[in-house]
Amino acid sequence: MLEAKFIRENAELVRAGAIKKHVACDVDGFLEADAERRSIGPRVDELRSQQKRAGKEIAQASAEERPALLETQKTLKVELKALEERLSEVEQAMREKQLEIPNVPDEAVPEGKDDAENVELRRVGELPEFPFELRDHIDLATAQGWLDIEAGARLAGSRNYVLKGDLALLENAVMSFALDHMLAKGFELLSVPMLVRREAMEGTGYFPGGEDQTYRTDDRDELYLAGTSEVPVTALHAGEILSVDDLPKRYVARTTCYRREAGTYGKDTRGIYRVHQFQKVEQVVLDVADVERSIEHHHAILENSEQVCRALDIPYRVVNVCGGDLGVPHVQKFDIEAWMPGRDGFGETHSASRFYDYQARRLGLRYRDAEGRVRVCHTLNNTVAASTRMLIALVENHQREDGRVSVPDALLPYVGGREILGRAL
Repeated sequence: MLEAKFIRENAELVRAGAIKKHVACDVDGFLEADAERRSIGPRVDELRSQQKRAGKEIAQASAEERPALLETQKTLKVELKALEERLSEVEQAMREKQLEIPNVPDEAVPEGKDDAENVELRRVGELPEFPFELRDHIDLATAQGWLDIEAGARLAGSRNYVLKGDLALLENAVMSFALDHMLAKGFELLSVPMLVRREAMEGTGYFPGGEDQTYRTDDRDELYLAGTSEVPVTALHAGEILSVDDLPKRYVARTTCYRREAGTYGKDTRGIYRVHQFQKVEQVVLDVADVERSIEHHHAILENSEQVCRALDIPYRVVNVCGGDLGVPHVQKFDIEAWMPGRDGFGETHSASRFYDYQARRLGLRYRDAEGRVRVCHTLNNTVAASTRMLIALVENHQREDGRVSVPDALLPYVGGREILGRAL
């Protein structure tokens, strides 16, 4: 979240940022609560000091003086209790409004209301031309016996699926390659829980606001199935004060992810583009509070993922995400969109995000700098590979006329050296 002082001193900038993101929030209500808190706080401190002094005076007072002092103490206690209760209410209201105020987007973030207005920065790779009738991933994978959407629906409802044989093998190959790619760059591997407490969801900026997109266990546990390992990995050091010598932290995790996809009824219903469960390799960076270093990290994690797309011979484009498509905690986000011939267009496969101290402030994620000062970290993350959408791009771009699929050289070690998957149809 944004620091209270920053909101006070930059109220117009914060309002403009919320408008650019098309996010409704109550900046004025926050400022009113903050002003009341700063008014009540000193009086509470003063009354506590008076009460403490009165207690000492009572202990030393004579029998004749004590009744009057006790009455004064009683009056102080009543006033203090009322102010403390009001202060607690104001602080709660202030935090609720503060959590809803979005991060201020970078000046380079384009205007726009949704993903249709994201701005293309570059295209990489030649779009394939097929001298035969194109099959989309559903027709091809179903004909090969690799994909069973009906079984997925029987097992778990709509937007579920079962991968079989070579497609399941290809999924593991992509995930394994992506993970090895990041380990070779010096990222530290984590295995993290994907059932997390609300504090982790709130700390990373998914709550409040994203509750309808998230699966939740019953009230006994109050745990949430995270939609990305960004949540547990970023929250790993919540409440800690790290040493500046231990930064940056570069983490990578391979996990299964869960998303309700609420509000997408009738959208991308065909195939495995928009599903409830998939695998993902995610990269997360924690570092010092330095804007230039964060920008450098942002371009680096974006390049890490572009390298994966290039290694897999998948044409793609990079877009600068517009304000209306930018999440509440983001400063800026670049999406990689892979070419998916079956859609006759590009589909989002990666999101590279930087947050500055927005997530870390919520999480209490801090470090002690070289001068001994405690400061709030900066955080970033990006997808390395998300299984289902990468499978769509791989199968569709590398399909052959006979219905088999060519394997990119980078994946050969992960499929037993097989250059072609499937049988001639």
